[in-house]
Amino acid sequence: MNSTVRVGWMSALAVATLVSIGVVGCKAPKDGGATGETSTKATQNLDIKTIKVGEFSSMTGETATFGQESDAGIQYAVAELNAAGGIDVAGKKYPVAVELQDDQSKPEEAKTVAVKFASDSEIVAVLGEVASSRSKTAAPEFQRAGIPMISPSSTNPDVTKVGDYIFRVCFIDPFQGYIMAKFAKDELNLTNVAVLRDPSQDYSVGLADAFIKEFTGMGGKIATDVSYKASDSDFRSQLGQVKNANADGVFIPGYYGEVGTIARQAREIGIKAPLMGGDGWDSSELVKGAGGAGGALEGSYFSTHYSASETSKRVQDFVAAYKKAKGKEPAALVAQGYDAMMILADAIKRAGSFERAKVRQALAETKDYDAVTGRITLDENRNANKSGVVVQVKGDKFVYTKTIEPKQ
Repeated sequence: MNSTVRVGWMSALAVATLVSIGVVGCKAPKDGGATGETSTKATQNLDIKTIKVGEFSSMTGETATFGQESDAGIQYAVAELNAAGGIDVAGKKYPVAVELQDDQSKPEEAKTVAVKFASDSEIVAVLGEVASSRSKTAAPEFQRAGIPMISPSSTNPDVTKVGDYIFRVCFIDPFQGYIMAKFAKDELNLTNVAVLRDPSQDYSVGLADAFIKEFTGMGGKIATDVSYKASDSDFRSQLGQVKNANADGVFIPGYYGEVGTIARQAREIGIKAPLMGGDGWDSSELVKGAGGAGGALEGSYFSTHYSASETSKRVQDFVAAYKKAKGKEPAALVAQGYDAMMILADAIKRAGSFERAKVRQALAETKDYDAVTGRITLDENRNANKSGVVVQVKGDKFVYTKTIEPKQ
């Protein structure tokens, strides 16, 4: 596995201090839910120079763009923090260094990375993963070690149920299912929707179940519920079942890698119904896989965490700054990665300490944080209470369509 340590826009002096990084975790508190122990050294007895954060992402493999985009957001946040001198901890600023590990889009590799990070007493907290299945395999290691883990984008409800050191800055699938069910019923006037799911992916199963519960609760019907394997290349058999069910819409809670192929084959066999999905579609590779701009996914809809075409000042300021720095618009997972790092930085500042237990407590107390992807409060289950958006595929763009607020 590949490891990279980065410090953003730092001075040469700050970079030189990396050889003597001194951030250390603390023993997990007895009432904190963590069962393992980390270093017993006291941070105040060390010469702290840099705040070390771990990151595990799918930089290669079948969902590589997810990891790459999330990492780009984390990097951008670190650069911004370090350009301002770092994170203020008890009146003194400390630069941030992120150690990145590539889990190759594999759950077993995510666990291997987690074991490695869990044994590193210098790591204050960890960012990752994007995919729910990989977060679920890694989270128990961080819980045992008493290391706060923040997922930028894992939406399966079970992720944070691992324990009280596991957080996320995204909404969860029950809400995402509600978003698309409400949009399908109220905006598209659909009444009989087919569902295609990948039973091997926690994300796909959780989102499919949530959509079905919400849509039927609103009076809609499920025409058929069909399973597929993302590793397949021919989905015509499953799509034939959808066509025979006379569905007036098709919900595909999968990842971008297979969705383009499914969409192409759906149109090839004559399915004309609107196609819908979740944030697993949100990748720059999505449209390419569907035949390019104007191809099989043209006019389709999916739920996600933010849109660069939202009109709020917070979003537009972020988009403008990112475009100036990087020359392109930030994707949703870029914004999610950015928010994850900045919420961690805010928690460390509020904790006034590098100690993991104190950082964990500060994260749990996050309320009304003005993030790019919405105003975030972390609830009692360490999930983000926030709005979501629906975007439409137009050409090679994902165009903002509607904001859906949480249920009251």
